Amino acid sequence: MRTLIRGGTVVNATGPVVADVLITGETIGAVTEPGLITVADEEVDATGKYVIPGGIDAHTHMEMPFGGTYSSDTFATGTTAAAWGGTTTIIDFAVQKKGTSLLATLDAWHEKADGHCAVDYGFHMIVADVDDQSLKEMQSCIDQGVNSFKMFMAYPGVFYATDGEILRAMQRATETGALIMMHAENGIAIDELVAEALAAGHIDPVQHGLTRPPELEGEATSRAIQLARVTGAPLYIVHLSARHALEAVAEARDTGQNVFAETCPQYLYLSLDDLAKPDFEGAKYVASPPLRTKDHQQDLWRGLRTNDLSVVSTDHCPFCFKDQKELGRSDFSKIPNGMPGVEHRMDLLHQGVVAGEISPARWVEIASTTPARMFGLYPRKGVIAPGADADVVVYDPNAKQTISAATHHMNVDYSAYEGMEITGKVDVVFSRGTKVIADGAFHGKEGHGRFLSRELSQYLL
Repeated sequence: MRTLIRGGTVVNATGPVVADVLITGETIGAVTEPGLITVADEEVDATGKYVIPGGIDAHTHMEMPFGGTYSSDTFATGTTAAAWGGTTTIIDFAVQKKGTSLLATLDAWHEKADGHCAVDYGFHMIVADVDDQSLKEMQSCIDQGVNSFKMFMAYPGVFYATDGEILRAMQRATETGALIMMHAENGIAIDELVAEALAAGHIDPVQHGLTRPPELEGEATSRAIQLARVTGAPLYIVHLSARHALEAVAEARDTGQNVFAETCPQYLYLSLDDLAKPDFEGAKYVASPPLRTKDHQQDLWRGLRTNDLSVVSTDHCPFCFKDQKELGRSDFSKIPNGMPGVEHRMDLLHQGVVAGEISPARWVEIASTTPARMFGLYPRKGVIAPGADADVVVYDPNAKQTISAATHHMNVDYSAYEGMEITGKVDVVFSRGTKVIADGAFHGKEGHGRFLSRELSQYLL
C-alpha cells in the first residue's frame, strides 16, 4: 500500500519544508519535492496543513491503581483518545507494589496492555522497593526494553524512597546506562502540612495546592540533582510545575550535568485558581505536583524556549469527578491525584505556536522528537524521514475547535479545559502506515498498537 500525502508543509524539529511524503507499508518511503511522485494507491491532500511526526506522550497512567481506585482510562480507551489528539506513541508506567518484583510487575502490565492498545506503547518502571532483588532486576528490565525507572520523593508509605535508597538506585543506573525519573516533592514535610490543615478543619480541594508549596518541589529537585551529581547518574525530573524547581534544573544543566525535565500542559494553562473553584469543583484539578499561581506559567514557557525544559508530557491519569474524585469530598487528601489530558496535548502546545511562545519546529521537538531521543525510540519515531515508522499527522493549523467533555474521547466525565477555544486541529492520523483518524472518525482498532522495546537514551551516550 502506497499512500501519498501531498501539498503539505513537513515540520520536523529542524524546521519546516514544503514536501510530499510517501508512506510505503508501515514506514515512510520518501520525502520529496512537491509533485515528484505521481503514482500511489491513495492520496491525502495536505494543502495548507502541517505534516508532522506523531506525538509521543512519555508520561501516562492507564488503569493505574491509586487511593483505592483505578484511573478511568483503560489501555484501549486511553490510546484511542491519544490517536484522536495526534499522539501515536505513549510510554506508560508499570507500578511495582512493595514486596513484589520488578519482573512480575512488568508481566502484569504487559497483561493489561498487550493486545489492547490502539497505538504503539512502551513502559517505564516505578520502583517502590529498593532492595538487592530490585536493583538486580533493573538489568533484566533493560534487556526487555524498559530502561527508565521512576522514583518518588513524595507519598510516604506508598512510593516514597529515602535519600539512601535513591542513591543506591542511581548508582545502579550509572552502572547500567538506565535513566532515573524523579517525582521531586518533599513528601515528609508535605505530610506534616496536610495533617495540620486537616486538624484545623481545612478540607477543600485548594488545600491540596496550599499544602504542597513550590518551595518543597524546588528543595526536592535540588536534592535529587545533588544525589545524581554524587553518583554520576542521569536524572529526568517528571512533571515540573514551579519556577523553584526549574531554577535548580537550569543551574545543573549550565554546569553540564545530565539533568533533564518535562512539564505538562496543565502547568502552562491552569492555576491554583482552578483548584479554588467552589462547590468541590476544584477536585477536578487535583494532581501532584499541584497547579501553581499563574505567575509560574511564563517561567515554564521560557524554560521550553531555552531547553531547560526538554519535553512536554501529560501525566494523563484521569479519575471521574463522580464516584472517584468525590472520595475526597470531606478530606482533600483522599481526592485521587490525576487529571485527563492525553487527547489534547498536541493541540494545547500548538496554542503556544499561535501565541508566539514557541516555533512550529519547537512544538514538534518537545512533543515528539525529543521524547523519541530521550527514551530510545529515535529515528524509528519522532521524525518525518525515510525509514521511520509512518506515524504521521496531518494537522490543520487554522481550524477552530472548543475543548469539551461532550466531544472528547477519554473515558472521563469532565474536561480540565472545558470551553477553551483553540486554533488548530488534527485532520488525519497514521499509525505505522494505517490510517486511524480521518474525516472526523476513528478507523483504527484495539490491538493495532505494538509494544516498543526501547534502546538507552540517546542523550546519555
